This record gives sequence, C-alpha cells and structure tokens, in this order.
Amino acid sequence: MERSLHHFSLLDLAPIAEGQTAADALANTVDLARAAERLGYHRYWLAEHHNMPGIASAATAVVIGHVAGATKSIRVGAGGIMLPNHSPLVIAEQFGTLETLYPGRIDLGLGRAPGTDMATARALRRHMAQEDNFPQDVVDLLGFLDDANEETRVRAIPGTSTHVPVWILGSSLYGAQLAAYLGLPYAFASHFAPAMLESAIATYRETFRPSKYLAKPYFMMAAGVCAAENGEEAAYLRSSQVLAFARLRSGKAGRLPYPTHDIDTEISSELSAQVGAALSCSAVGSPSTVRQQLRTLLTTYKPDELILTGMIHDHAARVRSFEIAAGILSELRAQEMSA
Repeated sequence: MERSLHHFSLLDLAPIAEGQTAADALANTVDLARAAERLGYHRYWLAEHHNMPGIASAATAVVIGHVAGATKSIRVGAGGIMLPNHSPLVIAEQFGTLETLYPGRIDLGLGRAPGTDMATARALRRHMAQEDNFPQDVVDLLGFLDDANEETRVRAIPGTSTHVPVWILGSSLYGAQLAAYLGLPYAFASHFAPAMLESAIATYRETFRPSKYLAKPYFMMAAGVCAAENGEEAAYLRSSQVLAFARLRSGKAGRLPYPTHDIDTEISSELSAQVGAALSCSAVGSPSTVRQQLRTLLTTYKPDELILTGMIHDHAARVRSFEIAAGILSELRAQEMSA
C-alpha cells in the first residue's frame, strides 16, 4: 500500500438491545471502551442520535466524559456531534471542559445532518433556519477552541486555547470539500453509506489545503465488522444489525433485535438488497474471512485510519468480535510497516 494505516479505532453507537435498558447499554459501552484500550484501538468515538429507542448516546458529551473517566489512555471523542443542533459556543465549552479534564485525549467530529427525524430536530433547535450555516459554525467553533486575543469579546471557558482536534464527518462530497478547504481531518460514514466513498476520498485528497491544523490530508473510513469463530456464527450474530437497519429504513426503529437464523422471513428481498448495499463496507465471518475482507478494504481505499463499528446483541460476543478484528489489524499494520 502506498499509504500506511496509522491507526485503527472503534465507533460505538451504545446500542440498547431488546431485553435490556439504557443503563445496560452504557455499562456495556464502558466495558467495551476498556477492552478497546487494552486491544490497541486508538480512538473510541460515540455518536449523537436523538429519539432513537436503540441508541443510548444522545447526550454525547456526557457519555464521552464517562468513558474517558473509565479509561486511561485511549482517545475518546464524538463521531460525531451534529453541529446544526447546537450553538458552536456551547460545543466549544463542552469539549473544552472535556479536554481540560482529560488533556490530550479528546476528539471532536462534526456532522451536518440532524441525527434524527425532522420533528425531533425542531424540538432540539426550537427554530429551523432555512440557510445552511454549517461552514460558518465550524469556523466559529474552531475560533472558540483556538488561542484568544485581546479583541476577543466572547470566549469559551473552558475551551479557549485547548485546541481540541476537530474532524469533519460526512457521507457525501460536501463534507469532503469542506474538510479539504479548511485543512481538517475527514471521516467518511462508509459503514452505512458507502456509495460516494471513492469520490469523497479523491475530492478530499486532491483539493486539500494545508492549514495550521494539518499539513497533509488525513482520511479515516468507517467499516462494519462482525467476527466470530466461524462464518455461520458470524452471520447469526450479524442478523441483529441487519434487522435493526431494515426496521430503521422502514420507519420502525427500535431496540437492537435478538439475532435470528431466519432473517429472510423477517424482511423482503427488495429491502434486504437495499440494506445489503448500505452495509456492504463490512467484514463479516471467521477470522480468516474477516482478515481477507479488511485487507481488501485497506488495499482498495488506502485510509490513513480505519474506524470499526458493529452492533451485536450479546455483549460478550461483541467484545470478542472487536478483539478478533484488533488482532488482525495489528498484524496487517505490522506487515505493512515492515514491507
């Protein structure tokens, strides 16, 4: 590979499984974060979603603080904060506080989508502006986290001079263009929206402008993973996430379903094809199969960093899946560095 894999990381949506509570989900998040730290994952990111019965990370900054307090060295951050839902100053204060409490360990990924349905978005924002203020909001937020000068009238305290690393997240060319223009690292949501992955990578790398934040482009791609001792077990465990995504697409979002051996009876062939395409950027199967699939993703797209995600109903099986993946990626990275 021309580019080497610098790091591999983990994205946790804090899934609330059927038969469990939000408290169980958050306890599982802490346990998984500790495992990720032990297994060599570089970052542990959580995402902002609202009015979602199966996701416990709505108050994302609060959960990040909880995870950072329960771990020692792994970077913890947002993948991401949906900035249109918030004032840039408030986010600067939240993440400035996190950085002050856990110096050198906090990341701030920013998304442009609402992370919910439009009725909930209205409840979050109180008013819905027609214009797109996302680029200016990002610039304002960067300013609040930067060093202040004597003319600065409004400051984020804590926040000013913390220089929390800011990432742009996206699933289209918009985020790629903005990240390149501002000279920021870019993460692509290929784990559920892979259609424009190749174009976004090219756009970001070809139009990147060096900045005080970053000298050269830094691209992270997301991929699903479900690894088990054999392919049959992996397919069974994976059925929970496939079924959850199908229900979400059908407007029937709920808690993470129990796995099933008969998923074809649960969703139509048409919906199954749509879900399969959306979740195609994944590695699913036995350790040898997952190794081959992850290697193909790395060879094809050459990310600077790979962030893995995956929802499995059984928590122990989920931890084991990420353990298998970590071993594989550690080996692939070591081979690449020695080549």
